[in-house]
Amino acid sequence: MTTVMGIDARGTQHCETTALGVLLRHQGIDLSEPMLFGLGSGLSFIYWDGKNMGFPFLGGRVKPFELTRNLATALGLELLTRETASPRKAWDDVATPIDAGRPVGLQLDSYYLDYFGSRVHFGGHIVAMYGYDDRNAHLVDTEQQGGAVSTSLTSLARARAARGPMTAKHRSFTLTAPRNPPSPHGRIVPAITACADAFLDPPIANLGHRGIEKAGKLVRTWLQRTDNPRRDLPQAALLMEKAGTGGALFRNLYRDFLAECTDLIDSSHLRTGHALYTEAATLWAEVAALVGKAGESGDAQCLDQAGSVLGDLSRMEREAMQALSRLGNEAPSTIRPRAGGS
Repeated sequence: MTTVMGIDARGTQHCETTALGVLLRHQGIDLSEPMLFGLGSGLSFIYWDGKNMGFPFLGGRVKPFELTRNLATALGLELLTRETASPRKAWDDVATPIDAGRPVGLQLDSYYLDYFGSRVHFGGHIVAMYGYDDRNAHLVDTEQQGGAVSTSLTSLARARAARGPMTAKHRSFTLTAPRNPPSPHGRIVPAITACADAFLDPPIANLGHRGIEKAGKLVRTWLQRTDNPRRDLPQAALLMEKAGTGGALFRNLYRDFLAECTDLIDSSHLRTGHALYTEAATLWAEVAALVGKAGESGDAQCLDQAGSVLGDLSRMEREAMQALSRLGNEAPSTIRPRAGGS
């Protein structure tokens, strides 16, 4: 059996930040999950529907692996990514660093993993791998999936070779910290403003605050959009609250990130953004509950209510991001570390 020593298999809420936490702690960088998510400019929104989809998908974060790229840039980390069509080379790409004592991040389809609770194809799932033996791979996944877990090498190979939406060709990656990494606190403002600017000026109407507004109109039609509302609507609600989002479609994570930032930086714009995302997180939980109730009861009025709340959320998050985007315009003297910050 080959195992990387000193792994902190702390299961957290979201798959990508869970894996990043494992890799970074092994490099001596220990940040909270909300801080990892925020420094990676992870928050977003997408309303995704198409002819080949059984039901619309609401996403609350940037696309898979973009958070990792953003975080690596923010913290000055060397991100080494490998992709290949060859299963044999794909195995060498993970076995080599593990044999050398380094954990590896993997992007794969969670459907094939032995321990996974729900059998749904998701090709953007990310885990940390820290060991293997003749039969099994040893991984760290979210707390919901068990934290430190194992899956057969056969299932891992299938998961990594899967093709479909959001998949990558046997993608694996490692992170290396520089000798003198930049202070995470010094990267907070650029990460927040980059996230805000992308949210405020999306290239298409399905993204950002415009996407939330669009969802508010289309969610009212969801009972007619499916032939099985008792399955599809509660499933959509579950994805918002429980499917590795940290709750409230990632708004809980971003609220907590902004709360950490207000302890480090004294800024009225930051406090405004935090207050608005605190309220938004509560409203997203309300939307999920209304969607779930509509599926169980068949009551279209619940979806009308959900649509109204989404309209409010579009305006609220736009206002929050407008405040946060102004962080970059404040004079350095008005953005100062609080006592105890660094």
